[in-house]
Amino acid sequence: MPNSKIKLILASGSPRRKELLGHLNLPFEIITSHVPEESSETDPLKFTLEIAKIKGEAVFNDLKVSRPQENFFVVSADTIVCLDGKILGKPKDVNEARHFLNQLAGQTHSVFTAVAVNLIHRGAIDNFSFVDESKVTFEAIDESLMNIYLNTGDSLDKAGAYGIQGPSLTFISKVQGSYSNVVGFPLSRFIIETKDFLSRKFPEVPSWLDFFR
Repeated sequence: MPNSKIKLILASGSPRRKELLGHLNLPFEIITSHVPEESSETDPLKFTLEIAKIKGEAVFNDLKVSRPQENFFVVSADTIVCLDGKILGKPKDVNEARHFLNQLAGQTHSVFTAVAVNLIHRGAIDNFSFVDESKVTFEAIDESLMNIYLNTGDSLDKAGAYGIQGPSLTFISKVQGSYSNVVGFPLSRFIIETKDFLSRKFPEVPSWLDFFR
């Protein structure tokens, strides 16, 4: 199927998403967008889905122009933390990170990751998207643990001011739902959705993985 191969593109510079997608052991290319990630949506699901689509469409539209003869499967994602309907993004500094963590302490909050996919195959364009939700429970955060964590700098590039795969595990007591979703990419859901999408679109292909190998 040489002329049907699809180039898998991760439209994200996140090392965590790179690692998670890498577990599929498929070749992929990383291309990041440089568009403003802004949305007027206040609903958490609509907000994160719009941002994911903005990222992916920027990369997809550039590829259509710069590499028109190739087939692309562009994957983009956005992750937010939400407490009682309020979106907590990436903190602007350590003080805001402390404020976010104090709000989350002793509470259960939602982590939403939206994934958007744009496909172009032999000139035909298609797409799909979904949002996954996990629930994360924090213990009350001891002040000394708070300071230790903030001093690592881990909080500053993370939605909600924490990354579950790092030292914030000292105050996380429970996760309901996908762990990888909290990290930033719901891998198992992505596999299910992609397999379903490609199997319906190309029923003659034995395995959806064959497109990318």
